[in-house]
Amino acid sequence: MNLVKRWLIRYWLILGVLAAWGTWVHVGSVNAIVAPSPAAVFQDLLTHAPAYLPDLLWTVLMSVAGLVLGMALGALLALAVWASRLVTGVVTPAALVMRSVPVVALIPVIGHLVGYGQSAALVVTVVVSFFPAFVLINSALHSVPRATADLFTVLGAGPLKRLRLLHAPHAVGALLVALRTTAPSAVLAAMLAEYLLGQHGLGRLFATSVTYMDTARAWGTALVAIALSVAFSVLAQRLERATAGRFH
Repeated sequence: MNLVKRWLIRYWLILGVLAAWGTWVHVGSVNAIVAPSPAAVFQDLLTHAPAYLPDLLWTVLMSVAGLVLGMALGALLALAVWASRLVTGVVTPAALVMRSVPVVALIPVIGHLVGYGQSAALVVTVVVSFFPAFVLINSALHSVPRATADLFTVLGAGPLKRLRLLHAPHAVGALLVALRTTAPSAVLAAMLAEYLLGQHGLGRLFATSVTYMDTARAWGTALVAIALSVAFSVLAQRLERATAGRFH
């Protein structure tokens, strides 16, 4: 009984959405082509799970790879900006422009540069993922405590030692925040890229399902993508809690 109560307290909103969804479809006599019932979607998920698994694994791989590469690119650009004012004038405006332009508008350029398919989908995920890491790490590198920075100056620490012992540890917290912020959107970016460019993945499965009017499969794919995005967010939060305290 206590377990049921805890589940109701924690997941009441999800249960409410499912109930409202089922009520809307049933009371409104909504055609299954427009919106399937929750029962139809979950039945497809449970009885045809192998149909989802390969594309789910592709999206997980694309999301993780894009997220890791995006974090690495953002960190490297932040370090370059911290190290050189000349680089700041070039990298910062370029990063802002890339983040401001809608991803859909970049797809023809990305496709021309790297080709269409999974490589283009990976690049799209990287482009979406790098900016939070760049902004937050850049801010952390430039906001170390003044007293500590003065101490390193008095001790005659060079740039590399200051980076290794002062600035980099201070920026780890920002990197973890960027990871937590970006992890859910990396899944959605990968799925969007797969929908528009890819040959595999949940985005491609969704597009195929819509084309053949298999709405139960399409909605099931959307639910899997939402669950995957939530899982990425939870894992990133746990990693932040487990790691952040070591660098403060």
